[in-house]
Amino acid sequence: MVFPEMSVAANALVSGALGAIALLISIPVFVLLTEVLAAIPRRNSGRKPNSVSTSLAVLVPAHNEGASILPTLNDILAEIGPGNRLLVVADNCSDDTAEVARAAGAEVIERRDDKNRGKGHALDYGIRHLGAAAPEVVIIVDADCRLETGAIDILAERAVSTGRPIQALYLMHAPDGSSVDEQVSEFTWRLKNWVRPLGLTNLGLPCQLVGTGMAFPWSALSSANLATGALTEDLKLGLDLAIKGHLPLFCPSAVVTSHFASSSHGRNTQQQRWEQGHRELIFSTVPRALSSAVSRRDWRLMSMALDLAVPPIFLLALLLSAALAITAAAAAFGQSVIPFYISSTAVAALALSIVIAWFRYGRDALPPRSLVSIVPYIYSKLRQYIRILGGSRATTWVRTDRS
Repeated sequence: MVFPEMSVAANALVSGALGAIALLISIPVFVLLTEVLAAIPRRNSGRKPNSVSTSLAVLVPAHNEGASILPTLNDILAEIGPGNRLLVVADNCSDDTAEVARAAGAEVIERRDDKNRGKGHALDYGIRHLGAAAPEVVIIVDADCRLETGAIDILAERAVSTGRPIQALYLMHAPDGSSVDEQVSEFTWRLKNWVRPLGLTNLGLPCQLVGTGMAFPWSALSSANLATGALTEDLKLGLDLAIKGHLPLFCPSAVVTSHFASSSHGRNTQQQRWEQGHRELIFSTVPRALSSAVSRRDWRLMSMALDLAVPPIFLLALLLSAALAITAAAAAFGQSVIPFYISSTAVAALALSIVIAWFRYGRDALPPRSLVSIVPYIYSKLRQYIRILGGSRATTWVRTDRS
């Protein structure tokens, strides 16, 4: 029944507020579902890149990567032609990163600044160094990544032919013999970095930048604000460039890979940094992008902002579960059932999105037999969010522990 102590107007106000909250939480769910449905056809251009005559620089930011950077540099050196540059920024290193990179044949500059730490500052340092003899295209590759054959050529050709930033398909692999939480992480990474941008591409829309395997025309990158302390500087860079009219494109035929940290501490700090940085951008950057998209009537920028507004999947599921429980309780006490119907529909849409994405793209990463062991993963994620609510958060960039 309706709360007796509340007036009709008050009941209507409560129902309206619950409906608005349910709708607000449902928006990212239906953005996700649209992207997943659009990604069902796997369109991956297999064409060879056209030969382009362009000056190219590959920029590799590296912090204490002496033990792991050599395979990355070898992949790049095997791809770039004579006259092109491989520049390593050895950023605040206390190991032999610079020496290893020089011995491999890379151009190396060293940066030391204990106050301004992080990948964004290293990239800014490298771009300013390249500016003395600016290349036409800059490709950014993280120091712990591997490149599939042809990735550099494909990225460079696409950047030149479109004049836009290009994002490669960046996949993370769980270690051999991985636990179910690592398998879930690999699947959710595919959902974020493969399924969703592919869906956007199939709809003719731009994608987010994800930090490595990124190619930029010099005219776009030279005007970007890279020297930030953002925990997810890649997402911020992509949206900042989009607001300026440089809309990134997804290129799944260029593939870059890496591995999740093998230590539990490394994985936890890695995940916390990514998720916290994403949450902060939702509140700090998405509103500005939405406002700019509306004022300019730019539906492509609008799509990027809405895509970025989709929170990490586990957090989205938590928010939906809370909304469903609250609206169900309100309906049981006589409030409008409409907010409950909205929340129920959103829960079904989220479940459908995950099932389709898993069936089409994730069964090898997260085998069906692993699904019965997923409860410990859910428990660990709940503990992580409880720690965050208790005030545990990253305030500066920290290199992932890969020991």
